[in-house]
Amino acid sequence: MDELELLKKDWKKQGQDLPKLSYDELYAMIWKRSSSIVKWIFIISIIEFALPHLLYLIPSAREGISFYDDLGLKYVVLGLTVLQYVVVFYFIFQFYQRYREITVLDSAKELMRKIIRTRKTVKNYIVFALSIFLLTFLIIAIGILFSDGDSFLQVFELENKSVNMTVQQLKFLISGVMVATGVVCTALLGLIYFLIYGLLLRKLGRNYSELKRLEV
Repeated sequence: MDELELLKKDWKKQGQDLPKLSYDELYAMIWKRSSSIVKWIFIISIIEFALPHLLYLIPSAREGISFYDDLGLKYVVLGLTVLQYVVVFYFIFQFYQRYREITVLDSAKELMRKIIRTRKTVKNYIVFALSIFLLTFLIIAIGILFSDGDSFLQVFELENKSVNMTVQQLKFLISGVMVATGVVCTALLGLIYFLIYGLLLRKLGRNYSELKRLEV
């Protein structure tokens, strides 16, 4: 049981000598806690965006970019990356806006409305992030299927290897593996989002419930 729960019980007690917290004091605690949660959502979204880009500092990671060029996906992936950047920046800005809005609220009803809006924004962000992640794997799989045979063999270093499959069969096999990998990785990423953002959203949900009880 957290500090707010203990103080709320104290507030509701009757006939006790201990000083009771007023409605305004309890609201201030919920407001402060909600503001802190939204701030962390904003910070985590920035960290989440920045971390993958640190990989480009590693030479081998930069060389991996040529993988898309060899499959003829350079401009498709470029367009997808631009779209991702625009939408992610939009969501990060929205999280900042939600934080700024909550820090200046002085009404319980307005805070409740902002909590609902913040939760919706986070859920939309998670859906987009998981969708674009899975879509990347699907695009690579399609690129493999329609790639030039020589380029395909070169990308996967199969030129001088003897296999009991045709080039087209190899394409279908590797494309299938790519799709399966995408589904598994997206599920794992969804689990991470559930553990991190889900925890923060549940806390916001409890704050909303506490505000509703105070308003009754």
